Parts: sequence; C-alpha cells; structure tokens
Amino acid sequence: MIYQVSQQTATETQASCIVVTLDQSGKLSDTALQLDEASQGFISQRFEQGDISGKLAETLLLPAVSGITASRVLLVGTGKETLKPASAQKVLAAIANTTNRIGGDIALALTSLTTDVLTEAWLAEQTAIAYAAAQYRFTATKSSSDAEAKSPDTLIWLGDDVSAAFSKGAAIGTGISFAKELANMPPNICTPTWLAENAVTLTQDQALETTILDEDQLAEMGAGAFVSVSKGSTEPGKIIVMQYRGADDPTAAPHMILGKGITFDTGGISLKPGQKMDEMKYDMCGAASVLGTMKAILTLKPKINVLAIVTSAENMPAGNASKPGDVVTSLSGKTIEILNTDAEGRLVLCDALTYGIDNYQPASIVDIATLTGACMAALGEVNSGLFTTDEAMAEQLQAAAQYSNDKVWRLPLEEEYQDLIDSNFADIANIGGPLAGATTAACFLSRFTEGTPWAHLDIAGTAWVGGKAKGATGRPVSLLVNYLLNK
Repeated sequence: MIYQVSQQTATETQASCIVVTLDQSGKLSDTALQLDEASQGFISQRFEQGDISGKLAETLLLPAVSGITASRVLLVGTGKETLKPASAQKVLAAIANTTNRIGGDIALALTSLTTDVLTEAWLAEQTAIAYAAAQYRFTATKSSSDAEAKSPDTLIWLGDDVSAAFSKGAAIGTGISFAKELANMPPNICTPTWLAENAVTLTQDQALETTILDEDQLAEMGAGAFVSVSKGSTEPGKIIVMQYRGADDPTAAPHMILGKGITFDTGGISLKPGQKMDEMKYDMCGAASVLGTMKAILTLKPKINVLAIVTSAENMPAGNASKPGDVVTSLSGKTIEILNTDAEGRLVLCDALTYGIDNYQPASIVDIATLTGACMAALGEVNSGLFTTDEAMAEQLQAAAQYSNDKVWRLPLEEEYQDLIDSNFADIANIGGPLAGATTAACFLSRFTEGTPWAHLDIAGTAWVGGKAKGATGRPVSLLVNYLLNK
C-alpha cells in the first residue's frame, strides 16, 4: 500500500472514497462542510434525516455524491467529546474496516481530529496501524479461505506531510500482524523449532544476526532451570538470540528485550484444567511480541543496538518431566526448588537473563511474558502489568505506553515481597504461595538481573482474546517499538 500526502481541496480530490467526520451534535468537520456546500447540503441532510447520529465510530457510506470528484463519501462519527487516544483508535479502526473493502485510493480528511495530544503525525501513524489490523486474516490452517478482502492501493492524507509517521505506523502494523500470525498458529505447527525457523527468516536482512542454542547445548552450559521445563517434551527447547546493530558504534551496549515462548503449556505434572487449555498455545505471546518488534525495527532501522532473546519450549507432563519438589541449578548457579511445574515461564526466563547479561552486558532489559493468572485477575484485559524498581525505565515504558495507547499499570515490587519465595531446600522457590502471585513472579526474575536496569511486562491478560473471538492481539509490539525508538 502506498501512502501519499496531498494539499488538494476535498471537492477536487480524486479517490474511490473520501473520509470526513461529524460529531454527535451534527457538527461537520471543516472538510465535511466543503463537501456539504459542494453537494448543496446533501451531507448535513444525512444527519438531519437520521441516517447517521454521529456516535463514536458510527459510519455511513454515501456513493455518487454530486458536486465532488471522489466516487464515495464515508461519514464517520466522533461522538460527544473531544477524542482521547482510545476513542480515536476506535474511529480509525472503523474507517479502516469500512474502506478496506472498497479498495482503490482512499482520501483521509482527518486533521480536524487533532488536539495537543492527538497530533497529525500520531493520527497518521495510528491510521497505518489500523489498516494493517483491518487487513490481517489468519488462513494458514484453513482448507480454503474466503476471497481476500480488497485493500486500498493508496492512502491519501489531506494535510501536512506525515510520510514519516505513515512509514513508522506501517512498520509497527506489520510487526503486530507478524506477532499475531506466530501466536495464532496451532501448537502442533508452532513448536520451538518452527519458532526458531521463523526467527532465522528475519536474518535475510543483513542488519540482524541470529544464533540458535538448542537443548543439548543449554544442558552442557548448565542452564538447568530451562532444561527442567523443556526435557519433558519430545520437542527440543531452544533459546533464540538475535542481534541488531544499528548504532554508530556497533559495540555499544545493546538494549535487550526477552520474550517467553512456551509454545504449549499443559502445566506439566501440575496439570492445568482441561477447559480452555487450547488457549495455552498463546503462552508464547511474549516471544511473538519480541519477534514482531524486531520485524518492525528491521524496517525502521533506528540507530540503536538491540539484543532480542526468545526462550522457547513446551511444558509437558512426560515421565521424565520435572516434579513438584525437584531442585535444579540455574545457569547463574542459583538453585531453585520447583514447587509448581506450572510456574515454568520464570524458569526458562531466568537462564536467558543470565545468558544475556553474561555474554552481552546489555544497557537495559525488558522481559515480556504471559506469566501469571494473578496479573490477569488484577488488571483484566486492558493493562499489561509493569514491574521494575528502576524509575527511569518505569518512566520510559509508561511514556511509550501512553503514546501508543498500549496500556500498562505499574504493580508493586518492594523488597518485603522477596521473603515469599525463600525456600528451605534451595536458594529460591519458583512460587510464593497464594498471595501477590504476579509480584512474586517478578521478584523471582529480579534475582537474576545482576544489577542491570530491568523491567518486566506481564501480558497474561492482554496478549490474546479468548472464547469465540479467540485470537492474538499483537500486544505489546507498539509499546516496545516506541520504547526502543526513544532510546
């Protein structure tokens, strides 16, 4: 899809469709007023006659409006109040979903929506992301797919030059779609090996170097926490290491992002209930978000160094699987008492933290994981949980979350919680009891950060939607890209 910027008047713009807005009081945007005047009041009559009420994200498609050049006019409601980021995204999603079916050239007259917060560049960036979402379809495992929906040939922005914002949004949208595709794949296909193969395809861009550490190598290295999870499956576990060197100094300390990639989680010997276990294919959404972020980074080519690590394994209840009460030795040398084999994500992540710190000395680390049901219970599906004791990292991640509207909520990580994961038989236990489960999981990971600036994102409630509408969201790719671009 091509992005263009035009300063033509709305009435003269040649397009398959031109998009204009009105609010719930019937007030037309400046561009809609131009069309209304050219069509002798036809646009305003649609509100007066009740064809559209102007409610948020309501749409009305009008063909062959007299007096204008565009073939169609799409009226979109903006509601009662000045738009906030979440409501603006709903409006843009409605525009993208409607005009995506039209195809051709779509002219967007949306500058009337700008505020101090919603700048023209932000709207353009979010528009590109919305169109990527509208075009995403999962068809990989269907015997036949419906006819592909049309997609616009060109998006024409009527306003200032926002080409850079369109390019950024398109890259993020592509990254989100890539993350969705990886996560939505069924677990008999999306294995640790398959995930590694998809990571390797990204190395077709010579700016990226990828190394795959297999289960045997990890066992030889002493990554006993990781292997305690992966050994119970016939699918060998892997740690995927990707290095992007975009900074002027390629040896400068990288910013590390680390994703949990449990491609299927039965809970192991601590077996999960059967209901909704199919959704445990989404326990690799942290890994998917890291890979989606790297896909966007490879398009945008920022001048930073990024180290991306994915820890990928299956958690299965085989005869040789870990048992509650087992004690294993992590790559760091710390011993861990496994009290619950369903708290496996922190076991694979802790060895990857040690590996990344020891071998690459990163400037900062953000890990992303569908880690705890406790975080989902606390925050639902709106906010990802943010844990860190580093105020600068908290500020940077919260700023990126606010800008992208990929929301986070900071949860406690005080020292007093650390006592809950002490063990009588090892240096640390992998769970801390029934209370503060999301925090004690973060406490566990914090013991392997060795003083490196670090933050943990628990995306258990935000990475996918369950039930009949089951599907990955692609979060928090947008947050991560914005966070890294601000480095």
